[in-house]
Amino acid sequence: MAVLSPSREAAGPPPEPAGPEGPPDARRPAGPWLVVPGAALTLLAALLLGFVVNLTVLGHVEHARDQQTGYDKLRAELALGTAPVGRLDADGKPVAMGAPVAVLHIKAIGLKEVVFQGTTSGVLRSGPGHRRDTPLPGQPGTSILMGRQWGYGSPFNHLDELTAGDRITVTTGQGRQEYKVTGLRRAGDPAPAPPAAGQSRLILMTATGGLYTPHGVLRVDADLVGDVQPGPAAGGGITAAEAPLAGDPAAWLPIMLWLQALLLAVVAVTWIFRRWGRWQTWICAVPVLTAVVVALSGEATRLLPNLL
Repeated sequence: MAVLSPSREAAGPPPEPAGPEGPPDARRPAGPWLVVPGAALTLLAALLLGFVVNLTVLGHVEHARDQQTGYDKLRAELALGTAPVGRLDADGKPVAMGAPVAVLHIKAIGLKEVVFQGTTSGVLRSGPGHRRDTPLPGQPGTSILMGRQWGYGSPFNHLDELTAGDRITVTTGQGRQEYKVTGLRRAGDPAPAPPAAGQSRLILMTATGGLYTPHGVLRVDADLVGDVQPGPAAGGGITAAEAPLAGDPAAWLPIMLWLQALLLAVVAVTWIFRRWGRWQTWICAVPVLTAVVVALSGEATRLLPNLL
């Protein structure tokens, strides 16, 4: 006896085989015209974020570390009597850029900072800097110390709170020098007469303006209270990068090198992604990319005004 099977019409049409592209509503991967701009925007956002982080969180950590190491080095030199007392060190060589030369203490605003040689943007990331074409504090003439207003520890953020009569103490290789504030100056204010022969003056300089938007220079004038220390003639000069509100063009070379490192890292991550998969790639790539981005953005901050 024959067995009747359901008709084709009753059973309905057979399901259509799925094509190689899957169901019609499946999302297709983005083309290169979307992937490349998206990756570029992601990298740009990461660089901007690293830029901000370097100026704030990481910058303050770096400043605190450099202050501690600078203080330890200077204290050892003071104990040995080899701390710098001029443009030359104990070996007769020019004092290296970034070498600690003094300790600045202003009780009125709770400031205690190690002062380093030089005033480039890179040096001022570690703390206040001594302008190399001026004598050290306590010696005849006008000494200039420059420091940041906001970034990298913001050591000079409260200079505008000083008033006439406040005391400033600077410890150098020649001992403790004490100054008395005589006034504050901003752009357009008349400069006081230069100190008389054999007298010593100290000028503290930082930026004025809003948060990370410098538009001028604040100067604090102070005269030495006590005996002037002997010192060699200041002499010499400074580079354009050591002037107030100047950036450091020497940062371009490390910036280019770190950009190349970032390009190589991106190529390596792309190659690994095609062979390992998403999560394995991210686990290995994120620490490397983060380190490169932080280093690159940190060098980029040297292009900003040194008093920021």
